[in-house]
Amino acid sequence: MMPFIQHIETENAPYSVSQEETVSVVRELFNDHFADINRLLKVFGNANIENRYFSAPLTWFRQSHDFEEKNDRYIQEAVRMGSQAVERCLEKTGTPKTDIDALFFISSSGIATPTIDARIINELDLPPHIKRIPIWGLGCAGGAAGLSRAHEFLLAYPSARVLVLCLELCSLTFQHNDTSKSNLVGTSLFADGAACVLMTGEGKSHDSLLPRTVDTMSMLMPHSEDVMGWDVKNEGLHVVFSRDIPTIIENWLKPNVSTFLDRLDKKLLDITHFVAHPGGKKVLEAYERALGFTKDKTRPARDVLAQQGNMSSPTVLYVLKKVMEEGPQPGESGLVTALGPGFSSEMVWIEWEDLT
Repeated sequence: MMPFIQHIETENAPYSVSQEETVSVVRELFNDHFADINRLLKVFGNANIENRYFSAPLTWFRQSHDFEEKNDRYIQEAVRMGSQAVERCLEKTGTPKTDIDALFFISSSGIATPTIDARIINELDLPPHIKRIPIWGLGCAGGAAGLSRAHEFLLAYPSARVLVLCLELCSLTFQHNDTSKSNLVGTSLFADGAACVLMTGEGKSHDSLLPRTVDTMSMLMPHSEDVMGWDVKNEGLHVVFSRDIPTIIENWLKPNVSTFLDRLDKKLLDITHFVAHPGGKKVLEAYERALGFTKDKTRPARDVLAQQGNMSSPTVLYVLKKVMEEGPQPGESGLVTALGPGFSSEMVWIEWEDLT
């Protein structure tokens, strides 16, 4: 018996911000630091992002905030957004709180001990016996990794019901006084959001067509710690982005995917739905070149990027939710893939099954 993805519920941060509004604030903050500010701001227009959601109003970003202030806001908003996503996920599926056996909490944009999942359990009065599995540091790979670890848990405990909650408030890592190109690129892409997934070891559901997770694969590129991640400094988390990420993806991704497909006895043509984390426009273009895919294949990821930005770990789950809502057919298959710090890859093979 294979695990099933029963439902995905997403929760946007409270402040909807257009890319034009963000550019206006960044111009105001950095104009005196760059002689060629207009040229640098083109990165915002080239990002293919129209709108994003932030956990603080734009006026908040006009002021400098220390690590404590940022992290306090992270904890407050993460508990609120995460609680709403979990509560709605349970309501939509008619799942009693007492039926949840484990909660995987994935986040990399703030720090809390006890972790956010413990606070959400208290906030929602979830059963105290729930197994808590908080995972920190996977970044953009976290959404696919969360599905993978829940899949493995359900293989061991097939009667269990598991929640995977991915939550990132990347905008709060904005560095007011950092004039590096990485900070500018991160500011053009990063957004906030949460996604909660209910997975079970059996297919019984209110829905007659569900994706089941068939297999997973993780891959770590040796000695690649400087490709992507955070530098932790007094002011907080400073983003690390190598300019070589698109080239690395183009050269590394296809052999990685091919290894996974060979293990499944599948080919690229068997991928009906390509569920990719949209790290940015250049990342999506690197996917297309590496795998020989058309823009139609990456359309769901492009749509999420345009309307939500890069929310790190939950983003790929927003894409999967969109794919599920567009009505896949029984027997169709998909590849869920996301890349993150390490430099690492997480992949999940899913197949839609008619349960009637």
